[in-house]
Amino acid sequence: MDLAFLPSPSTGVVNLGPIPLRAYAFCIILGIFVALWLSSRRWAARGGYKETVGDIAMWAVPFGLVGGRLYHVITSPEAYFGAGGDPIRALYIWEGGLGIWGAIALGGVGAWIGCRRQGVSFLAFADTVAPGVALAQAIGRWGNWFNQELYGRPTTLPWGLEIDPDKRPSETIDLATYHPTFLYESLWNVGVAVLLIWASRRWALGHGRTFALYAAAYSVGRFWIEYLRIDEAHSFLGFRLNNWTSVVVFVGAVAYLVISTRRHTGVEDVSADGSKTEPPQKQTVGA
Repeated sequence: MDLAFLPSPSTGVVNLGPIPLRAYAFCIILGIFVALWLSSRRWAARGGYKETVGDIAMWAVPFGLVGGRLYHVITSPEAYFGAGGDPIRALYIWEGGLGIWGAIALGGVGAWIGCRRQGVSFLAFADTVAPGVALAQAIGRWGNWFNQELYGRPTTLPWGLEIDPDKRPSETIDLATYHPTFLYESLWNVGVAVLLIWASRRWALGHGRTFALYAAAYSVGRFWIEYLRIDEAHSFLGFRLNNWTSVVVFVGAVAYLVISTRRHTGVEDVSADGSKTEPPQKQTVGA
């Protein structure tokens, strides 16, 4: 019998009476809460009012979820609009399928709107939330474990992930263990979060440079992890679409780091940039 040090869960749904609790959705929600908690602390440490992060997140999170789903559906349309596809399932986010590049892109649009409404610097906000975004990704990836999806090539390594027969590719139906790419990416993202916190303190990375470092560091990890995956994906010149996206994002992030370093030094003062250092006080009549 094939054994794996990391077995897959038997189900991704826990029924609380009549209410199904889907592990994938729970992991996404937990990641968002952790990101908000860390980002609020970092914003307050920079002199801002910590509730500003939550106010901006009211725009960024919905936009990010929509963007992540759109990226997934656009890059994998066959499952929804191809032969035998079911278009309505494009709305079933809890079944898996959120593309991080779409989530970052459209989530950034939502964050920009929120920052404009709050009167704070978008780049300062991006720098503040970057480590939290990385941690949210690290937690969210565990949803793929519960769904037994997006795993890598077959492997006999002792940390191989055991996949149920009905979840395996037809060409490797007799092979039980595969690379746990969800775990690789989760650990990588934790490392990225630690790197960002350290580097932002060590070199005072402001004006969007902390977020650019996040984009570059994440892209490096995503490139080699994507190379291990065997789920269906569009490929060009021997590389999957997400590999090429990683290359483009990495080059753009490094270029921004170089240009921004030459143009700006230090970090923005968010306490003087429209954010409040304390909640507004009610005025007393006649005072």
